[in-house]
Amino acid sequence: MTTAGDLIVIRPKRFELPMWASVLVLVLRWLARGCWWCLRHPVTVGLVVLYADYGWAGLVVPLVLASVVSALWRWRDEASWWRWCAGPLLGRFRQVFVYRRAWREAMTLCGLAETYDHRTVLPELLRVRSDQALDVLTIRMVRGQTPADFQRVTANLAYAFGRRHARIYSERPDDPPARTGYWALLLGWLDRVRFRDRPTVVYLVVVRTDALRPVVAPFDAPAVPDLTALPLARREDLGIWSLHLLATHVLIGGATRSGKGSVLWSLVRSLAGGITSGLVRLWVIDPKGGMEFAMGRPLFARFACKSFDAMADLLDEAVTVMRERQTRLAGTVRVHTPTEADPLVVVVIDEMAALTAYLQDVDLRKRIAGSLGLLLSQGAGVGVLVVAALQDPRKEVLPFRDLFPTRIALGLTEAAQVDLVLGDGARNRGALADQMPRWAKGVGYVILDGTPEPMRVRFSYVTDDHIRELAQQYPAPADAADILAQVGRESTPEPVRPALPRQRRGPLLPDALRNILDADGDESR
Repeated sequence: MTTAGDLIVIRPKRFELPMWASVLVLVLRWLARGCWWCLRHPVTVGLVVLYADYGWAGLVVPLVLASVVSALWRWRDEASWWRWCAGPLLGRFRQVFVYRRAWREAMTLCGLAETYDHRTVLPELLRVRSDQALDVLTIRMVRGQTPADFQRVTANLAYAFGRRHARIYSERPDDPPARTGYWALLLGWLDRVRFRDRPTVVYLVVVRTDALRPVVAPFDAPAVPDLTALPLARREDLGIWSLHLLATHVLIGGATRSGKGSVLWSLVRSLAGGITSGLVRLWVIDPKGGMEFAMGRPLFARFACKSFDAMADLLDEAVTVMRERQTRLAGTVRVHTPTEADPLVVVVIDEMAALTAYLQDVDLRKRIAGSLGLLLSQGAGVGVLVVAALQDPRKEVLPFRDLFPTRIALGLTEAAQVDLVLGDGARNRGALADQMPRWAKGVGYVILDGTPEPMRVRFSYVTDDHIRELAQQYPAPADAADILAQVGRESTPEPVRPALPRQRRGPLLPDALRNILDADGDESR
């Protein structure tokens, strides 16, 4: 008999899978895993089949033939050999024997392991791609993580895997290749899948072999410079870093003896063909008395190195060129296209702080700052560009630092200066410009187009002999200074300026109070 207080337990009928069905499911599952493993390891499966059919000869002969073919391939085209043969093999080897062995320990000690439902969850290593100098690790983040979590521990990850340099990219660091030929359409669709946006994935680039230790030889000066891609430096992946100079200003920050001259002279060398043809005019300011640029004087349309008045005049005339072009091009184009009749004017300033902070003449310093502010805010679109180098990037030294769209950070003395040059968070993203070793002259960090992550590069070293040869082979035209007037001079007296009429100032006191005071004065008399 059941009463109201009794507890009734109702259990649903359980469905019991027959034993043969359970065994069948397990077998199919194991077969699927085995087939997937064979598809992922075709070389291993092939070697096993050859050994089973032909014994040791089935292993030795294919390996010898593969070695010969690989050697010939590398001899004929080393770049494609690394891309399609050596890179994948080396990446797979390092994934299994280097990174997976230390993966759990590295992720845990670097603070990237998470705990969920009383178990540890680790980021997943999906793939390792290698080339001559780098290992690119594709990592799937734990749900809830962001690339910023990995960027904060970039240095820890590098040392965890036994290397000194590493960087985190939120997007794939290499660009899709340009496809041509019959298979271009199909390969293009495959590239769209390979290079698709993957928000849950980050890329850890580990510098396995530092390709920036050797000194970089100067690049050949092109006859017609490509102002959107001027080769200046070697990247750490052995590629060439090119500067997009058109319609931008460039700021170079670096401590003393960090290699700022390498950046400036690499730029001058890349522009040499345009200088001698009249496509580019260099207006150079060297506040150090010409110690840096006097050797290349024939290359420059304007040059000032001793008189600060001449430097101020040069900047004023650059503003005049800018105003004239604005008047002429307004309503026609939005970005100036350089021609020999209307050339690109590049104002190169070495040690810019000498003009903006350390100049004792206050009026002259304000005049220079006013001209620079106008050039930086309005000159890029009309082809009047500024390339400046300085040691101290603080705001009080360079108040218009934010007006430079393109920035290069060489060796710096303080960690905070890295973010001042490259932007907030650049050091957390891997730009360790304050930790440059002693040999790293001309090594710096740049921001690649379209990505916020910095890239480490080394600029070419242009010797004194290279500069003399450059000045002899690529001199500026005789009329290079004639843009608005013949101003090819070292120093100029202060131009005669008409005195402005001084307006008579009104009384400082109100009329009513002034009348009362006048009346009191009359009574006292």
